[in-house]
Amino acid sequence: MRRLHACVSVFCCYLLVAGTLPAQQTAVRIDPPKGGLGWLTRPYQKREIPPVNLANSDRLEALVRAGNLYLSAQDVIALALENNLDIEIQRYGPLLTKEVTRRAEGGGLLRDVGVGIAQGPTSVSTTGVNLNASGGGTAAASATSSLSGGVLTQVGPTVPNLDPNLSFYADFGHFTSPQSNTFLTGTTALIINQRQYQAQYSQNTDFGLTGQLTFGNTHDQFNSFSYQINPYNQAYIDLTVTQNLLYGFGRPVLGRNIKVAKNNEKASMLQFKQQVITTVSAVLNLYWDLVSFNQDVKARKDELATAQALFEDNKKQVQIGTLAPIEVTRAESQVYSSQQDLLISQTNLLQQETVLKNALSRNGVASPLLAEVHVIPLDTIQVPEKDEIKPISDLVDEALNHRTEILQDRINIDSTKINLVGVRNELKPTLQVFAELTNRGLAGAAVPGQGTDPFIIGGLGTAVDQIFRRNYPSYSAGLSLNIPLRNRAAQSDYATTGLQLRQQELQLQKAINQIRVDVQNAVIGLRQARVRYDSAVKARILQEQTLDADQKKYKLGASTVFTVVQDQQNLAAAESTETQALANYSHARIAFDQALGTTLDVNHISVEEALSGHVSRKSVLPDKLPAATETGTEGLQ
Repeated sequence: MRRLHACVSVFCCYLLVAGTLPAQQTAVRIDPPKGGLGWLTRPYQKREIPPVNLANSDRLEALVRAGNLYLSAQDVIALALENNLDIEIQRYGPLLTKEVTRRAEGGGLLRDVGVGIAQGPTSVSTTGVNLNASGGGTAAASATSSLSGGVLTQVGPTVPNLDPNLSFYADFGHFTSPQSNTFLTGTTALIINQRQYQAQYSQNTDFGLTGQLTFGNTHDQFNSFSYQINPYNQAYIDLTVTQNLLYGFGRPVLGRNIKVAKNNEKASMLQFKQQVITTVSAVLNLYWDLVSFNQDVKARKDELATAQALFEDNKKQVQIGTLAPIEVTRAESQVYSSQQDLLISQTNLLQQETVLKNALSRNGVASPLLAEVHVIPLDTIQVPEKDEIKPISDLVDEALNHRTEILQDRINIDSTKINLVGVRNELKPTLQVFAELTNRGLAGAAVPGQGTDPFIIGGLGTAVDQIFRRNYPSYSAGLSLNIPLRNRAAQSDYATTGLQLRQQELQLQKAINQIRVDVQNAVIGLRQARVRYDSAVKARILQEQTLDADQKKYKLGASTVFTVVQDQQNLAAAESTETQALANYSHARIAFDQALGTTLDVNHISVEEALSGHVSRKSVLPDKLPAATETGTEGLQ
C-alpha cells in the first residue's frame, strides 16, 4: 500500500511539473480564452493571437562556421520552410478559413480572407553590377485573393443566425392615472405598481425551422378595492414554431455557406502547398545560380592567372630581346580585361549571396548573424548521363493529378454549384406554416368580501402550477403565403450565377490546356538544356585544346601573342557558357518538377512540416569544409 501511495505521489508530481513546462508552439495559432468561469463565459471572451515570430530557426546559426554559412541544397529547403516570410504569411491562411467556417456555422456571411501567392526571389543579372538586385518576386493573384476583411454579398435566401439566443427582460413601473368614473375603480386616481419579467430562448435551424420559447410574468398591485385579487401575478409560457416550406427551406439552401467555407479550407491548404512549391523552387534556383556564380569566379580567376603568366613571360622575352615590346602591351591589356571580368563575376556572387540570405531569414540581411557571412555552397550541379522522361501523355496525367491549380478550380466549381442551389431557391414564393401554444396562469391575494375563487389564491408558484397543469391553454396555427409577381431580381441572380459557373468550367478547361502546354514546354526545355550543356562542354574542351596547342606553338615561335590572347578570351567565354548552361539545366529541371506538380515529392518535403515551420531533419556539416578564399570575394569587402 505504501508503494502504491509513493507511486501515486510521484505520478502527481510529474503531472504538476509537466504542466508547467512550456510547450514548443508556433506563433501561427489561436490561443483559447483564459480565466473566467469556463464554458459559461468562454463564448464572450476573446481568443488571443500571438505576435509574429521574427526569430530565425536554430538551424541557421548551426550552419555558420568562422564567418561562413555552409549550405547544401537540402539545408536551403529546410531554412526556407522554417524562415521564409512568404511561407509564414501563407501559414495564416488555413487558420483564417477555419475561422470563416466557424463564422458560417453561426449563420454569418462568408469573409474573403485570401492572400495572393508571392512568386519568390529571383537571381541577379549576370551582365554586371545590378542596381535593382532586390531579389523580390511579384505577387500573383490567386483564385481566393481579394481585399482582406471584405464581406461577400449574400445571394439567395439569407442564412439565419444558427447560434441559440437567450434573452431576459425586466421592467418596473409606477403609473398614476386620473379616473373620470370612480364607480369602477373606487378612487379618483388609479395607481398601479407593476413589475414585468420575461425570459426567452430562440433557435434557428439550417432547414428552415425557427422555434421560440418565452416565459413571462406580470405582477400588478392597485390602490383600488374593486379588484377581487390584489396584487396578482399573471404568468405564461408561449411556444412559437415557424417552418419555411418553399423559400428558405432545406439544409442545402440554408447550410450552403458552411459547405462553401469548408471547401475554402481545402482550397486554402492547396494555396499554402502552392506557396511552398513556388518558394522552394525559387530558393533552389537562387542556390544553383550561386553555385554557378562560384564556378564562374573560379574560371575568371584561372583566366586572370593565365593572362598574368603570359604578361610576365612576355616581359622577360622583351628584356632579352626575343619579342617586340608591343606584345607586352597586348598581354597587359588582356590582364586588365580579365580583371574586369573577374570583378563582375565577384560582384554577381556577392549580390546573389545577399538575395539568398534575405530569402532564408525572417529579418533579412539585417540579422547580425548574416550581415557579414559568406555563403559557401556544399553541393554541385549534377547532370545525369540520361534523363528518364515518361511519355507526354503519362506526364500530363500526372500533372493533372498533382497541380494545385486544377484542384482549386474544381473546388471553386463545386462551391458555385452549392451556391446555385440557394440562388435557385430564391425563385420560389414564401410559404410559412406556424403554430403557437400558450399556457397561462393567474394567482394573487384575495380581497376581503369579494368572493374570490380559492383556485387562484396564491403567489407566483400557484400561477406556475396552473401553467404546467395547462389549466388555461391557448392554441393557434396558420400559414403565410407571399407570391412575388415579377421576381426579376431572383431570376437575374440565378442567371448570373449560372453564367459564372460556365465561366469557371471554361477556366478549368483553359487551365487543363495550359498544363498540357506547360508539361510539353518543360520537357522541351529540359531536353534543350541538356543539348546546350553537352555542346558547351564539348566547346570548352576543344577550346582548352586549342589554347594548349597555340601556347606550345607560341613557345616555339610558330604563333603570335594575339592568337594566344584570343584563345584565352575564347576559353573564358566557353567556360562561362558552360557554367550558364549548367545553371540553365538546373532551372529546367526545377521547372519540369513544377510543371508536374511534384516539387514537394522530389525534394522530400512534408506539407505537415512546412505548415508547422519545423523540419525534423537535422543539418550535418561535412568534416572537411571548403575554404572561404575559394569564393574569391574577399577583396570586395
